[in-house]
Amino acid sequence: MWTRGSNSGQLATRTSRFSMVHQYILRFNEVSGNKSAAIRRRSKTPGVMITQYAATLPEGKSTPDFQSKPMPVSVKEGNLVIFKAMVTGDPKPDVSWRRTKGNLADKEKFQRKYDESTGEHILEIHEVSAEEADTYKCYAVNECGKAVCTTTLSIIDGSTIPEDFRKLLKKSKSQTAGGDNDETFWDAMMNADRRDYESICSEYGIADLNMILKKLEEKRKQNGKNKQKDIIISCDNDAKKQDTENLGKKNYIRNEGTVQHDTGIHIGDVEEANRHNKHLTLVNAEKDLLLTEFKISNVDFVIKIQEVKAEENDDALFECVLTHPLPKITWMRKGILLEEGEKYNITVSDNKLIHGLLIRDCTKLDKGIYSAVAGIISCSAWLVVEDKRNLTGDTKKTIRKTAKAAGVQADLEKMAKEQQIKVQGEMEKILKAVKEKYSEAEKLKGETLTGGDNCGGSNKTSKTQTKSTKNGIVTTFEDSEVIIEEDDLKKKKQTKGHVGCNIMSERKNMKDAPLTTFEDWDVTREREQVRAGDLKKEKRSADSIEGEPFEDSQDPGHGSNVSNIRQDQEAEHDVTEFIDQWNDVVQQLNQFRGNKNCNKSPRNKEKTNNEDWKEQASDSNEQVSDDELNTEETKDSADQGKYQQSLKQSKKSKHAANGKCVFPGKHGEGDETENVNHSANHIRRKRQDLVTNSITDPGVQFIWGLSDVDAIIHESAELMCKLSREDCEGVWFRDGKQIYPDDNVSITMEGPIHKLVIMKCSEDNSGKYRFEADGRKTEAMLSIRDPPRFDPEDLSAFTRPLTVKVGHNAIYKLQFIGHKPLKVQWYKDGDELKDDNSTMIERSASHTRLLLSRCQRRDTGEIKIKIKNDHGFTEAVSQLIVLDKPSPPLGPAEVTESSALCVEFKWRPPKDDGGSPVTNYILERQQVGRNTWKKIGEIPGVPMYRDTDVDRGRKYCYRIWAVTSEGKSEVMETDEMQAGKFAFPGPPAPPKVVSAFNDCINLSWSSPSSTGGSRLLGYILEKRKQGSNLWTCVNAPDEIIKEKKYAVTDVVEGMEYEFRVCAINLSGAGEFSNASEFVFARDPKKLPGKVTGLKVTETSYTNMVVTWTKPEDKPGIQDEAKGYFVEIRQADCTEWCRCNSSPIIMTSFNVKGLKPMDMYWVRVIAINDGGEGTPEELPNYILAMPLPVRPRFTNNKMKSFMVVRAGNSVRIRVNFEASPWPEIRWLKDNVPVMKRVTISNSDSSSQLLIPTSERSDSGIYSVLVKNIVGQETFSTEVRVTDDPKPPGPVELEESVPGTVTVIWQPSPDEKRDDRLHYSVAKLESAKHTWTTVADRLFNNRFTVCNIMQGREYHFRVYAKNDMGISAPSESPTWGMEKKKEKMVITEPTKKDCDLRCAPAFIVPLKPQTATVGYECCMSCAVKGDPAARVTWYRNHVSINTDTNYYISNTCGVCSLLILHVGLKDIGEYKVVAENSLGRAECSTVLSVRE
Repeated sequence: MWTRGSNSGQLATRTSRFSMVHQYILRFNEVSGNKSAAIRRRSKTPGVMITQYAATLPEGKSTPDFQSKPMPVSVKEGNLVIFKAMVTGDPKPDVSWRRTKGNLADKEKFQRKYDESTGEHILEIHEVSAEEADTYKCYAVNECGKAVCTTTLSIIDGSTIPEDFRKLLKKSKSQTAGGDNDETFWDAMMNADRRDYESICSEYGIADLNMILKKLEEKRKQNGKNKQKDIIISCDNDAKKQDTENLGKKNYIRNEGTVQHDTGIHIGDVEEANRHNKHLTLVNAEKDLLLTEFKISNVDFVIKIQEVKAEENDDALFECVLTHPLPKITWMRKGILLEEGEKYNITVSDNKLIHGLLIRDCTKLDKGIYSAVAGIISCSAWLVVEDKRNLTGDTKKTIRKTAKAAGVQADLEKMAKEQQIKVQGEMEKILKAVKEKYSEAEKLKGETLTGGDNCGGSNKTSKTQTKSTKNGIVTTFEDSEVIIEEDDLKKKKQTKGHVGCNIMSERKNMKDAPLTTFEDWDVTREREQVRAGDLKKEKRSADSIEGEPFEDSQDPGHGSNVSNIRQDQEAEHDVTEFIDQWNDVVQQLNQFRGNKNCNKSPRNKEKTNNEDWKEQASDSNEQVSDDELNTEETKDSADQGKYQQSLKQSKKSKHAANGKCVFPGKHGEGDETENVNHSANHIRRKRQDLVTNSITDPGVQFIWGLSDVDAIIHESAELMCKLSREDCEGVWFRDGKQIYPDDNVSITMEGPIHKLVIMKCSEDNSGKYRFEADGRKTEAMLSIRDPPRFDPEDLSAFTRPLTVKVGHNAIYKLQFIGHKPLKVQWYKDGDELKDDNSTMIERSASHTRLLLSRCQRRDTGEIKIKIKNDHGFTEAVSQLIVLDKPSPPLGPAEVTESSALCVEFKWRPPKDDGGSPVTNYILERQQVGRNTWKKIGEIPGVPMYRDTDVDRGRKYCYRIWAVTSEGKSEVMETDEMQAGKFAFPGPPAPPKVVSAFNDCINLSWSSPSSTGGSRLLGYILEKRKQGSNLWTCVNAPDEIIKEKKYAVTDVVEGMEYEFRVCAINLSGAGEFSNASEFVFARDPKKLPGKVTGLKVTETSYTNMVVTWTKPEDKPGIQDEAKGYFVEIRQADCTEWCRCNSSPIIMTSFNVKGLKPMDMYWVRVIAINDGGEGTPEELPNYILAMPLPVRPRFTNNKMKSFMVVRAGNSVRIRVNFEASPWPEIRWLKDNVPVMKRVTISNSDSSSQLLIPTSERSDSGIYSVLVKNIVGQETFSTEVRVTDDPKPPGPVELEESVPGTVTVIWQPSPDEKRDDRLHYSVAKLESAKHTWTTVADRLFNNRFTVCNIMQGREYHFRVYAKNDMGISAPSESPTWGMEKKKEKMVITEPTKKDCDLRCAPAFIVPLKPQTATVGYECCMSCAVKGDPAARVTWYRNHVSINTDTNYYISNTCGVCSLLILHVGLKDIGEYKVVAENSLGRAECSTVLSVRE
């Protein structure tokens, strides 16, 4: 994660989430100074910035990018927030999440996930609060670069009550990043509606909305204090010269909580006003929360899109159902927005709940994940495009099908209807709750308005000061109401002022005319939205005009009144906003009911005063304007009418030089104050009456409004809407101009339904149409298109199939009209046709012609024409049928019956009938052995023939032609068919008893396996009583049984019978079947009951023994059981498998064929003549394994020590018993055995095998047998050795007289064999036998005692081990016999030459290459004294004793002969020569070629 420094926003550290390659690249750039290596660019996905580390990327690599970025989310506190992002890039990028303020260290609150099925990286924020409202960033990084995108999380407060404001909006001490210091930002926020605060903060990059709201409140309070000044508005005398520059401005002078009553000015009760304001704030808070919840209701999917499998060239349809109606959702594929066109068709149902995406003509490229996005939620599914399956092999184009999700699209219309009813009920509840809150708010507002009438009581009156001037009087009024009308813009605007308390008025005599001055008005700003169809926003601010202020000392209560006024202003502003949001709720409900383009309120058309929507909904169906007010007031008083006339004339007066607005009045009129006060009071009462009426009568509503219409030129178009009342008339407009009926336009009204019909559309009729009724309006667009169209007569003739004969021409002609230019394309079986030798296409501005010359049968198929232009396209399809002779009938012919009397056979119709049905077949017959063919004639078009004119045993061949209206096909000749001989049918299966009664037994049987070569004519059934040898025929001799069932009625009640049956064919009756089971002629018995005491007594890996007790015999309820069936099923299977094919009478059964360690359920079913009873099932499953047994070795003769000659195999086998199957491990010296050791395990034994042993294989081998019950271990010591080599030279020493110490050099094998020992033998001259004087010597010396003087001694030393004894090493002669002294003549002695030497190779082995099957001879020469012992090895294995090789050693020449070389002889061959003085080796490699 990145961290920020205290004084800068530079990135300081990186976390381990970034790959090492990425860190290395960044470090390299920093060290080398290559800061410009990174390339920044924007992604195709809006709002994504990509940084590329290198100028060029390796082949196949790419920088990260966002296929879909996370969407901004606005939720209430305590809810779950989910951000989703899909990234691409090679190598796969690492994805991390961060936030602008704070970190994501809390893993319980911030959970990061990855969905492998959709490839989405997910950040979940649990139980969000105001502290999590922030800007979140998603980073995707790999070694090629990184991609960054941002999103915002906004928290919607559940309350805006001032008492709880501090808790919900915690002020941030840190300075906000972005544009909170920009004056344009604060101007926009001051003049914006509350609902636009979030969007403005997003534009300026500010995430902390809560802090901005607090600052905005402080700025408003500061501006209110600065503008708390006295304003005097004067109007000039001359109405004709009044300045009109400010007519477009809207001035609201609002002092809520205070009213002017009569001519008295009262001081309001401050505590009472505060109480009303507080209550209004509470209502407003609940109202805001309710409407917010309604507007941002969480849209979800009732039925999500699911995987669709489609074949190539077919259409695929994704469909989903929403919980709330939406006019449009977003369809995406791989992050790309899908739009309506020829490839994609986006559909929406009438109730806006069912949304669909149709993908036309699917190809392999269309395969992938498709997503449906509705608001902040989405769902995805795969489209799988499979190869086109053509099982018949027909190359003709098949009909295009539409593939949908399998098994999920239950009934979308039904689900959508249920959801529509549910949502409509919820909206009705919301509307009812809003009505109650609104009524309470209006009631409180009425109390607030009427509370000012008694402000300060009747004893407190206002003061009026009059000052005389030369020409008139100046009268100062306070808390009056000014109404300004703007004629140029034709908009009605109302500026309201409210009465303040404790204000004095003065009348002064002026020089020119009487002037009226208003003081102490609180002018506030307010932003109004003028919705003229497209919701255009217009910001208005009140102009503050500075007048001459009065002395504060004249009004001691002015300060407190100003505070009350401001509180009342805020309260009335809240109620006004609540009225606007009420209209929004009504509008949304109307839209849900079907009114698409209905205005939210009449305020959308013109923003007048806050009660305009109620006034428009009144029975008069007129807006309240200044003229209407004047008309109403004229009825009350003529003076009031004159005063209103003077107000209208004062609209164009200029501002006075002193900053006062001057309203001229007539000279001589006395007290105009009373007229003004009376007029203001009457207007206020009029407004209150309108508010009250609007609550009870909302006026006319649209049941459903206009819908956009696409009409075709020169054809009719219809616009239609429905109102809630039948007696309401309306007006139609096109592009703002009213429409009147004429010859081409018809306007009708059928009850509440209003229609506008255009008989013949032209391009001039396109535009925006609007219908207005009783202040309500709905709009729709009429688009006139001129797509391609065919002439109806030509189209009718074209769609009829065209039939031509082979070799003839086929001509298609069509006329069409449409907007130019037009593109004409012809297709045949889906392939576009081009001009060639057999195809000619003519095109002109209004018609086209296709000529297919010399048509062949293969040209049969679908002919399609497609014409398109900028306005659309049209298609027409026809069928071309080319007639030809049929192809030959298909063989081979199949013989269905062959008897001595007839031959019946059938064949298949022609593969291609030539376009005409086969009417007849022509047959000829030839007897095998003859040259002539006999004409049989024509038969009907059924591919079957029965030839009755045959001789028994003769063979025949047939020729067959197919005949259609176009001619005769080629001939098809059958194989030889032989007429049958007398052959009788085989025996049927034994009859089965279907049911038995007192007077009837029903039987059935199956056909015999052999019919004797002819068809079966029927059956003969016989019966026999129990104990009798006589079979009697059941059916009459002349009435054979045609069917394979029969009801035997000739039975005696209580007797037991058995039955047999035989089949009859054309040759006669065949052999009888075996007898059936005996059956009693009695009514069916009751079913047996359940078996009892079912249990498993024994189990093993392959079988189990089940026992039970037979069920009880209860007469009238359950009869005795005659047999039992045992059934089992595996735990993961739902079907029962019957273990015994026939019932058993025993109460135990051995179930065999189980799979070891599988789980099985077992049940037993009792059966009798009445049928099968209720199964009895074990309560728990059975595991196929024996009872648990601790491992135990069963072979007591196992060896604990063994000696093996090197090169031989080592085999250790142990037998054991254990249950369940144990785990077996072999160890050598407590280490797992090597891989070349073969381990073989079975149920009760285990074997270790070393095929070719070496000395290194010596050691202690242990086997560990372990299961869940326990374990057991057995160890064997293995000694791998060979015959020892003889010891070295022997020396003799005499340390003590009468003793000889024998000393010898150790054997070469002593170091490799720790069990090697020596033996010493002695030979005396007086004796001629060798005697052992010492054995099992582990050192290299031995002292022999009892040495006699005068005798010669010879000693031999042997080396011994577990395998055997070596050759002796002899010592020199010790001592000599005592003889008479003789004169010895000394002769010069000759020193003997020692010729002994260690072995050495004179001629080494050479590399050999032999051919498979031939001989191979390799030889070498070795010298040594004494003669060396030679041993041959192949791959380190001795082959001296192998009979496959011929080995010889002649005078040191060693030869090896391989008589028959094979691939098995490949390897390394080595010769080892050894004697007592040393050892020599020589090796070579034998290669074998095939």
